[in-house]
Amino acid sequence: MLATTTGYQTRSFGEAAERVGVELVFATDRCHAIDDPWRDGAIPIRFHEEEQSADAIVSAVRSRPIDGLLVVGDRPTVIAARVAEALGLPGHPPAAAAAARHKRLTRERFRAAGLPTPWFVSTTLNAQVATLNAHVSSLNSDFSFPCVVKPVALSGSRGVMRADGPDGLARALDRLRALMAAPDIRAERHDAHREILVEGFIPGHEYAVDAVLHHGRLHLVAIFDKPDPLDGPFFEETIYVTPPNLSPVEQDAIVGAVADAAAALGLHHGPIHAELRVNPAGVFVLEVAARPIGGLCARAVHLESAIAHPHAASAITLEEMLLRHALGDAPDQWRRAEPASGVMMIPIPKRGHLRGVDGLAAARAVPGVDDIRITAKPDQLLLPLPEGASYLGFIFARGTSADAVVHALRIAHDALEFHIDPELKVVQSRHG
Repeated sequence: MLATTTGYQTRSFGEAAERVGVELVFATDRCHAIDDPWRDGAIPIRFHEEEQSADAIVSAVRSRPIDGLLVVGDRPTVIAARVAEALGLPGHPPAAAAAARHKRLTRERFRAAGLPTPWFVSTTLNAQVATLNAHVSSLNSDFSFPCVVKPVALSGSRGVMRADGPDGLARALDRLRALMAAPDIRAERHDAHREILVEGFIPGHEYAVDAVLHHGRLHLVAIFDKPDPLDGPFFEETIYVTPPNLSPVEQDAIVGAVADAAAALGLHHGPIHAELRVNPAGVFVLEVAARPIGGLCARAVHLESAIAHPHAASAITLEEMLLRHALGDAPDQWRRAEPASGVMMIPIPKRGHLRGVDGLAAARAVPGVDDIRITAKPDQLLLPLPEGASYLGFIFARGTSADAVVHALRIAHDALEFHIDPELKVVQSRHG
């Protein structure tokens, strides 16, 4: 498993591996000169050195053979694809994983395949509005407002901003330049962070799709509705609920569009997570990531056996299913279980330091609520979007319908009170 050195999703896969009875060998982003600082026996790699990292993993598993491969998060997806190719394991092709991780390459492949695609133009991070307008004109693009400015290689809506006019576009570009200069982004050493994408805003309702490609064939795990409007100026996701209130024909159109988008990228074998918008003009797939749904959100998916067998497990988690698939099991042995389930990614209301949380007992007592996990740490500096890259935590719920689940999530969220102190600014006088 390729993953960051920390993260709750990594722990979820570790717990699932114990239940399934497999050993996880980790390859994580860390310095090779430090002698196993986390005592997990992981293979040290550097995400920004894709070729060298893939070679390091292939070399390490010569004496420690592996039977399958999984990846958590966007950054190591290309390394995982390289390793799968080198070891002869099924997986996504490296070029497809690279295209899925880069928003301009994604747009180019969708357009070449004739899929619904907004107008888009790629430019440098230092571009000014006047230069951008001239560049767009030279390409004969249908430049218009509103438009969306986004970095090409960040995830989770980080850095994505809507602009409704030239002044808004100038502010968005300035804000994005400041974000991309942040130490954590510069530490990634990714050449793609010098590039930005400006594209037409796509109106409509937003959905997410989680699926597993099995030797090119798409197996649906869940279609998630996003009931909160995502019209900008930023695009912070909050609630995912499944199944959506859509007709079978509408659901088939969504699944078909995601399958076409995955094929256009060249993705072939492994989990995928897609984001899309639906409006009267059709289904617009925004992106298809070569990895499963992130964070703790996978806990909103509950699976049961699709095969009547006396020895079949009655229910498993998404992580267990993905481990089994990585070891060769067909994903169609499993289907989504209960009538409806969902998760709220608790948004960060303002910048500042988290001092405490009240109302947890009342929130957990809301009918339908399964669990609440506060993942932000005491005294942690909280950053809302578009600069931020995390949430306060997660609320999980189940119910007889999607509407009941959404209602439970909102009531539980309303019961929570987060105490956030403003960030103190250090001001130095002229005399030091």
